[in-house]
Parts: sequence; structure tokens; C-alpha cells
Amino acid sequence: MFRTMMKSKIHRATVTEADLNYVGSITIDSDLLKAVDILPNEKVLVVNNNNGERFETYAIAGEAGSGQICANGAAARLVQPGDLVIIMAFAMLSEDELKDFTPKVAFMNPDNTIAELVHSENPQTKFV
Repeated sequence: MFRTMMKSKIHRATVTEADLNYVGSITIDSDLLKAVDILPNEKVLVVNNNNGERFETYAIAGEAGSGQICANGAAARLVQPGDLVIIMAFAMLSEDELKDFTPKVAFMNPDNTIAELVHSENPQTKFV
């Protein structure tokens, strides 16, 4: 049996751009992608904390160190610059793989730098 597990999370990133005319996807600072183990073209789920919108797309690597979080194409209608988003990627893991599995979670500062990188989440944790 395989279970679908959250493997990567960028928590409370600030949207820097929304580009309706781009073909599609979400552009994310490549340093952030590396920190949480999301690859370019990997499927991600994006949750907008400001308006409750959720959408699936794929990641595109942005300029390293830029802090860029840009929703592209139709997804640009679901966010605005300044909105806070959670970006997650998932993996299907076997029961054996679960024994050693830990997700990578980046809690973000307002400037889209990583405040803290953890490998588990306390369900009662509040990070502002």
C-alpha cells in the first residue's frame, strides 16, 4: 500500500507577483525550492490564506535569492501581491519508506526568507 504524504511545504510565503499573461505555473525562488526539496515542474498545491482559494499547478524555478513567489496564467486571478500562501508538494510512499520519512517545512519571514526549517509540525503550532 502507498500513502500520499506531504513532503514539502513553504508556509506563509508572500506573493510578490501575479502575471496573468504568462503561460502557467508558479515561479518560486530556486533557493526555496532546494530548501524544501521541490523540483522544477513538480506538481504543487497552493493555498491562499487571504481569500481561501486553492489551486494545483507546477513549480518553475525563479532567480535564487530573489524571494520571488509569482502565480502565473489563470492562477494569477486567485492571488494578489502581498497575499500569504502555503505551497505544498506530496509524495506517494510505501509503508517501508514511511519509517524513515520526514517532510521539509519552511516557515517564512515576510521578505520570503526562511525563518525556520523543520522536519515535522506540531498540530498546535502557530507561526506568525
